[in-house]
Order: sequence, then C-alpha cells, then structure tokens
Amino acid sequence: MDKRRHIAIFTTASLPWMTGTAVNPLFRAAYLSKDGERKVTLVIPWLSLKDQELVYPNNIKFSSPAEQEGYVRQWLEERTKFKSDFSIRFYPGKFSRDKRSILAVGDISEIIADEDSDVAILEEPEHLTWYHHGKRWKTKFSLVIGIVHTNYLEYVRREKNGRIQAFLLKYMNTWVVSIYCHKVIRLSAATQDYPNSIICNVHGVNPKFLEIGKIKLEQQQNGNLAFTKGAYYIGKMVWSKGYKELLKLLHDHQKELAGLEVDLYGSGEDSDQVQEAAKKLKLVVRVHPGCDHADPLFHDYKVFLNPSTTDVVCTTTAEALAMGKIVVCANHPSNDFFKQFPNCRTYDDSSDFVKVTSKALAEEPVQLTDSQRHELSWEAATERFLRAAELDQALTKNLSRPPSKNFMSTSLNLWKNVEDLSAQAHHFVSGFEASRKIFGAIPGSLQPDEEQRKELGLVMPAGS
Repeated sequence: MDKRRHIAIFTTASLPWMTGTAVNPLFRAAYLSKDGERKVTLVIPWLSLKDQELVYPNNIKFSSPAEQEGYVRQWLEERTKFKSDFSIRFYPGKFSRDKRSILAVGDISEIIADEDSDVAILEEPEHLTWYHHGKRWKTKFSLVIGIVHTNYLEYVRREKNGRIQAFLLKYMNTWVVSIYCHKVIRLSAATQDYPNSIICNVHGVNPKFLEIGKIKLEQQQNGNLAFTKGAYYIGKMVWSKGYKELLKLLHDHQKELAGLEVDLYGSGEDSDQVQEAAKKLKLVVRVHPGCDHADPLFHDYKVFLNPSTTDVVCTTTAEALAMGKIVVCANHPSNDFFKQFPNCRTYDDSSDFVKVTSKALAEEPVQLTDSQRHELSWEAATERFLRAAELDQALTKNLSRPPSKNFMSTSLNLWKNVEDLSAQAHHFVSGFEASRKIFGAIPGSLQPDEEQRKELGLVMPAGS
C-alpha cells in the first residue's frame, strides 16, 4: 500500500495560456514530485474548442485532453531537463469574457477519488470556490491549502464603481476562503489579508533564466561586458500592468532622464493606446510585440524597469534578477521578497525613480552568489512551501488532537458549527442559476454540458 501523501493541485489555467496560474502550479507539481516522496496530481481546466480559440495564443488548439497533456509535459521537460512523475487530470471549465478568466464547471473536487483525497492545494482559492457547488473541500480532504496569487481587489478598484465592488468582493473572498481552506499562503502582503494566513513566496523561476544568469556571471567573471543594452520592460500590454505608471514617470521627468532609451515588450488590449502615448514623449520609447522573456534579444539588457503595483509577486522581476540584471521597482509589498537581492533597487516616489534609474544605468549589476541564485529557484520555493504548509506535521496533528471538554474546546466547537452553517449557506446559494448569475457565474455552469462530458469521458448524471 502506497503510504506517501497524495497532493492534488487544482489551478485555474493551463498552458499554452502563459499566465501565472498555468505556469507556477505546473512547476510546483514537478518539484513536489521530483524526490518521489509524494504522490502528486495536477488538476487543470479543459476548454471546449470555442473557448480554446478565445484563450490560447497562436491559434493553438487541442482535440483531446491527452493531446494537451502531451503539450504541457513537453513544455515542462524542455525547461526542467528532467522527466516529471506526476499525474495530470482535467476538469471542465468555461471562459468568462468579462472576467478574462476560466471558471470551473460542476464539482471539480470529484476529479480526485475519495480514497486518494489527502491534501488539496487550491491555487487561487477564492477563484476556485466563488461558485463551487458540491462536496465541501474541508470535508473531502484532510488538509486544504489555499495559495493566493492575485490581487483581485486592486484590479476591481480600477473598474467602474470600483470601491463598492472591492468592498463586496473582499467579504465574498473572506467568506469562501474561510469555509473551504484550512490554511492560506499569501505570496506577498500585496494580496488581500485573510484570517490565519501567512505570507511566504512559494514560487521560483523557470530554470532556464538561472541558466542565462550563469552565462552572464561567467562573462562578468572573465572581465567581459555582459550587458550592452540599456532599459526595458516586458508585460501584458494593458494599462493596469504597469504601463500607465511607467509612461507617467517618463512623461513627468523627460528633462531629468534626457538621453534615456526604453524598450517596451508586450501584447494586449491596450497596445495601440500605449504606442500612441509613447510617441508623444520626447524620450526614445520603442514599443515591440510580446516575446518570451528568455529570448536572446533580452539577454544583454542591463536594467529592467517595473513600476507595476498590481502584481502579487512579479514573475518577470524574478526572471530579470535570475538573469543577473538590475531591477528598478516600486517600494511596495509585492516587491518585499526581492529586496534581499543586491540588484533590486526600489524607489519611493517619482523623483526617487529618476535617481535610482540613473544610478542603475551607470553601474554594473552585482554578481549573484550561489545562495542568492538558489533562493530564486524552484527547489528553494518548494522547501519554503513544505515549511509553510507544515505538510510533514499536518496529518499527525489532525489525528493526535485529543478531545477536550474545556472552554477552548467549547469555543472551537461553536466556531465549527458557525462555519458549518456558513458552508451550508454557500452551498444553498450556489445551487440556483438565478443566484449564481447575480454573483457573476457563467450560465449553465452548475453541471458540465454534454460536449464537455464527452470530451472528458465523464459519467452522465442519473436521470439525464
């Protein structure tokens, strides 16, 4: 009998969509299973063809889950350079145009058989549980860990009636995360605060960025000029991803930054507007289409400018540091993890941005030590996750806690009863199409449709 812990990682996106919740849980699955001490299953959304066309880039489409799994595994193996020993399962999902997100259809906890339900990791727990209608996560799994990736409140505040929406969303998030998760890990203090949550960056960087950094380090150690280009920024080209802040900084300080040239790389809904704004500047700001950050054209840039404050922990900042570059970023909670690295230079206001950027362009990056490079890796991220999740202790704690009749036990029982009632209320409300629609669920997402059942080989419900 397999006595290893079984960890099921549920996430909200999958490759080829190059978003954080597709990439990071994939690496997490690979590195958690690498030493063979744990049985790991990655559970990712399956989209029907019409939604694939809306979400996946470069006209990439899959006719079956097996075909997509092959794509995902090949992409991963090319980057980790080892063959991963974890399972991949798919749940039915639908793409929400207004939320620009994939939402689960039906009770996705059923993807894991009851006999295998030990530990569940919910990547973006609020996102996965807003419209959950089915078995309670805490009942099915002995330990449910939520990893908060996204600063939803910050995004919502930027929309029409944003303050009211953010106020309501904050309480909705707290409600569902509290009733469905035992433990919550926040990647940084830039996320919404949750009761009994801890802050720990449990993400690493794609190994190929560390390889690039190693090459640059060797060039520096041999006395060669490793970085021959100036400043750049890369990110999805929407105003909320730092472009608004960066172009304003450049506009307000054109005199002080005279001679600065900046290259912007990205694709997105606001590309045309970003290009127009860049053209109005006296500084040289070139706008390019999006490109893989590991592409050789980025290797020789010395300074990565990233004024974004909507990220929780910016992946591209970690990648730039791994490649040995200097990063200029805002003094913001989302960047706290990066402050330990000598090449991370933070600024407090716009005039400070000018000083820090000018100094960064005039200097050479500090050479990273082996321990600093390790801290950026997925090996280190996995170590941090296992400590934060207390996975080696959780089962023992749950089984060995003796019953008690003292006041504390009574209080805990009372809280558990309140939580149970709260979970029942959510289950009731999420079971009606009308109430689901009010809260923003996709119509017809209570159960998978016939097409999704056929594509995923799901059993038709009794009486259908």
